[in-house]
Amino acid sequence: MEYLWNDGGRAACGFVGLTGDCVARSIAIATNIRYRDVYDQLSEASNKSPRNGVRVDIASQFLSEHRWTEHQAQLHPFLAQFIPKGTVIVYLVKKTGRGGHFCTVVDHVIHDTWNPADDNDYAIACYWTPDPQSVTSSPSNPVAQPDSVSDLTQDEFEKILRRLRALDKTANNSGSTEAEKHNALRMMQSLMLRNNLTRNDITDEDNCDQVLFTRIACPVNGRKACEWEKRLAFYVTDHIIPSTQWFISTRSHRTLFWFYGPLGDVRNAVSLFRELLLTIATSAQLQFGGHTRGSGASYAEGYVQGLPRADSQTAAAQTLDSSDAKEHALIQNRTLSLQSLARDWLRIECDISLTASHGSSRNQHDPNAANRGRLHGSQHVVTVPNAPLRIGKK
Repeated sequence: MEYLWNDGGRAACGFVGLTGDCVARSIAIATNIRYRDVYDQLSEASNKSPRNGVRVDIASQFLSEHRWTEHQAQLHPFLAQFIPKGTVIVYLVKKTGRGGHFCTVVDHVIHDTWNPADDNDYAIACYWTPDPQSVTSSPSNPVAQPDSVSDLTQDEFEKILRRLRALDKTANNSGSTEAEKHNALRMMQSLMLRNNLTRNDITDEDNCDQVLFTRIACPVNGRKACEWEKRLAFYVTDHIIPSTQWFISTRSHRTLFWFYGPLGDVRNAVSLFRELLLTIATSAQLQFGGHTRGSGASYAEGYVQGLPRADSQTAAAQTLDSSDAKEHALIQNRTLSLQSLARDWLRIECDISLTASHGSSRNQHDPNAANRGRLHGSQHVVTVPNAPLRIGKK
């Protein structure tokens, strides 16, 4: 059987890294359901991330709910004569009985990120075929797209663009094999010709689906973080780099401030947090002999409160003309989208669920030290290390 590289839209949905997601991938390819939606539904059904596999019974139930029929096989070799024409999801097992793999076969062409037919130890355990009346759109493959863009809905058009961007990323990835690059370019060419698209149509530098997320820890001494350190993390993520978010955890005798979000922004947030942390702690140490309690902590809290904030520009923002207001709204909407995607990424990819906690405030407070800190903080010029030029910034 022929083979075509197809990740089912995983890369287009912002997923990165090596994974054992064959169930989610094959279902996304065969059903034409968005990869992230399949991934989330399988995660909910199995109560764990599908990145390392899904039980066969859960996959079978998902397909049954979408009107796919299961057919048992008798461990036939993975050959075309044992698979019907059309779109088929095949469950393969090793002849030794260990290890399984899901893949999609469309008209006897394998759609996967690798070719299981190269492994002679695989045999067909069972396969699924769709109910003809339930098929409303063709699978995610380059040979079954409509001939005209005018026949497409907006959602279908967006799916094609996401698919093209994923293929383009594969074709230009130094980690891809020559066969993967060749297949990706061939599929791109076919899709663009069928839908009258050019490379300019798939270029979208502001597309949230293409953002790579990460999390980076910044350790500080002590198992209990100072209140001013928490306020500083909030300041960095809420006022300076709002596309990032933070949480804390403890390890041994240290507190870890975790920043998560888009890769470049997280790196900048961590660099800025470290820079401000060192500046404030050093200043408090020189003037009050410390920064964790007493006047030194009050000074540090005041310093954070005095740092310049975007709130000071509210009055100016109210005078924006219509074009600037639209641009401002666009930035706000994208920030909210990035934050939502980052939380989903943290929950699904990192298996981390955040809970809110509230600590008690300090009993000792030095208002004079806090006022001095606010004065010094207001004079601090905050610059983001390695910050890229963004929309709306001159």
